[in-house]
Amino acid sequence: MRATRRLYDRLGAHLATVDGTPGVDFSVWAPAARSVRVVGDFNEWDGTGAELARRAESGIWERFVPGATAGQRYRFEITTAGGEVLEKADPMAFQAEAPPGTASVVHASRHVWTDDAWIARRTRSDPQAAPISIYEVHLGSWRRKLDGGETNYRELAAELAAYVVEMGFTHVELLPVMAHPFGGSWGYQVTSYFAPSPVWGDPDDLRAFVDHLHGQGIGVILDWVPAHFPRDPWALARFDGSPLYEHEDPGRAGHPDWGTLVFDYGRPEVRDFLISNALFWVERYHADGIRADAVASMLYLDYSRPAGGWTPNRLGGREDLDAVDFVRELNVELHAAAPGVLSVAEESTAWPGVSRPTYGGGLGFGFKWNLGWMHDTLAYFAHHLADRAPEHHRLTFAMVYAYSENFVLPLSHDEVVHEKRSLVNKMAGDREQRFANLRALYGLMWAHPGKKLLFMGGELAQEREWSHERSLDWDLLGAAGHAGVHALVRDLNRGYRERPALWSADFEPAGFTWLAADDADVGVIAFLRHAAHGDGVLACAASLSGTARPGYRVGLPRGGRWRVVLDTDSPRYGGAGTTGRQGAVTAEALPWQGEPHSAPVDLPPLGVLWLEPSEP
Repeated sequence: MRATRRLYDRLGAHLATVDGTPGVDFSVWAPAARSVRVVGDFNEWDGTGAELARRAESGIWERFVPGATAGQRYRFEITTAGGEVLEKADPMAFQAEAPPGTASVVHASRHVWTDDAWIARRTRSDPQAAPISIYEVHLGSWRRKLDGGETNYRELAAELAAYVVEMGFTHVELLPVMAHPFGGSWGYQVTSYFAPSPVWGDPDDLRAFVDHLHGQGIGVILDWVPAHFPRDPWALARFDGSPLYEHEDPGRAGHPDWGTLVFDYGRPEVRDFLISNALFWVERYHADGIRADAVASMLYLDYSRPAGGWTPNRLGGREDLDAVDFVRELNVELHAAAPGVLSVAEESTAWPGVSRPTYGGGLGFGFKWNLGWMHDTLAYFAHHLADRAPEHHRLTFAMVYAYSENFVLPLSHDEVVHEKRSLVNKMAGDREQRFANLRALYGLMWAHPGKKLLFMGGELAQEREWSHERSLDWDLLGAAGHAGVHALVRDLNRGYRERPALWSADFEPAGFTWLAADDADVGVIAFLRHAAHGDGVLACAASLSGTARPGYRVGLPRGGRWRVVLDTDSPRYGGAGTTGRQGAVTAEALPWQGEPHSAPVDLPPLGVLWLEPSEP
C-alpha cells in the first residue's frame, strides 16, 4: 500500500521530540500558498516567527514547535498567492474544538484497545454469508438526558450497547460522527474529516464507545461523506486560496442540491486524502465498516444538473470517470487493509456492478442499499387495502434483480423526515390496520433476501417524524401497540440470527424459491428460504389484503410437521390473534406450487407467518 494512503501518519499535528526537546510537528498541504504560519495556544496566537518551511515541490509545509503539547488549540495562517491571509483549521486534525469554536486541537490517543479477539474474528469473517441486522442511529437524538442535553460517547456506549444486545441487532450504523458544526446537517456536512464530533466527547471517548460495543458483540459502521463538503471559510473550501480540494472547474465544483462543494476526484492528492480518511476510521477507530453517502451524485456528471449545465467526459458520456476510478481504488485499498470490513454504497440508480469486484469491472463495494425495494415496498403498504391488487408487483419485483448486487434492505433516516411521515404513519388504514401493516412489513423484510437496516424509532412504531433536536419517544413503550412492534423487532432479529436459511445464501438464487408470487387477487405472497449448507429451510407466507385466508394451501419441500415460528398477528405483538393457537401444520404428499408436499395454512389478515420443519 502506498505511503500516501496513510497521510494521517505524517500530515497534521504529531507529538515529537527533537534534540531532546518535546513539541509538535506541524505539516499541511497548501501548494498554492505564498507562506504558512501556525498559531495557537502555544504562541498566544501570534504567528510571528512561526512560519512553516515548504518542502520542495510537494506543496507540503512543515515546522516543529518546541513546547507545544496535546490539548492545545491551533490554526494555520495561510497567505495566498494574492496576499490574502486565511485562517484555516487543519484538514488532518485528529481533534476539533467544540462549536462555536473552529480551531483544531493537538491530540495523541491514550486509549488501550481491548478488542483483539473481535478484530481477529472479523478478519476471518465473510460478511456476505453472515447475519447482518443494522440499527441506524443518530447519536445526538437517540436518548437525550432529562434536561434535553445530548449524551456523550461513553454514556451512550453503555446504554446503546445494552439496548442493541436486547434487541438482537448485529451492528449499529452511526450517522456521521466526523466533526460538523452545523447540527442540522445530521453530520453530512463535514468540516474535519479526521476528527470526531466534539459535541459528544473527545477522540478517546469515541474509541471507548467502539471498544465497548465490540466487547458486547456489536459491530460499528460509520456513515462517511466522500461526495461533498461545506463552504465554511475556515475549513476545506479554497484552502490555500485556490480550488484545492474542490474541482477547479466552477461548473463542477458546486453541488446543486446541497450548496456544498464537490471533491476533485481527478487530483491524486485529493484521492489520497479521502482514501486515507476511510482507512483512518477503520485503523485508528476500529470501525467495522463505512457506508458511503450519496454515491450516485459522485458517479454522474449530470446529477441534478439541467441540460446544458454539464460537460460530457472524454468519451462523450455522462459518467464521472475520475470518481469511478476513485471509488474502485478506495474499495481495493480498504478491503486489502482490513479484511472482513464492510463497505456499503448508498447508490440510487441502476449503475451496474456497484457491489461487484473491481477486477470484473465493478465498483468494489461489499454491499449496496436496495432503494428500489424500499420505495416499492413502502408504496405498496401505503395503498388502501382494497386497491392493492394492481400494486402486487411492488412486493415481487425486487426478486427480478435480487442477484445483480449484494443488497442491504434499508428503512433509513431519510424516509422519516421532511414531511415524509414516520413508518407507521406511511401505512394505509385505520390505526389498528396501520400497526398490523407495519408488523407485516417487518415480517416480510426480515424473511426477504438481503441484509437488514432499520433507523432508530422504527422499532417503537414512532408516530412523530424523527427530529435531530429531540430524543426518541421512549414513553411509547407504555402503550400496547408500540410495545408489540418493539417485541416483534426483537423476536425478528433473534429468529433471523438463529436461522442460516435467512442469511447464509442471501445472494445466491439457490437460497430462495417462490411459492406464490402472483396471487394478487387475494393479496397473498409466499416463498421459501434455503440455507447455503445443510437442509435448513423456512417458509414465509403473508396475507396483505386485510382478509384472513383460512386453509390457504402452501407448497412445502418436505412432509411432516411444520411449526409456526413467527406470527405477526399474535397478541404478543399487539395483533388480533385471528388464527388462534395455530402452532403447527402437517404437510401431506400433495404437490403444490412446485413443491412435492403442501399444507393448508390459516393466514391472518395483514399478517405474516414463518414456518419451519419440526420433529413430531
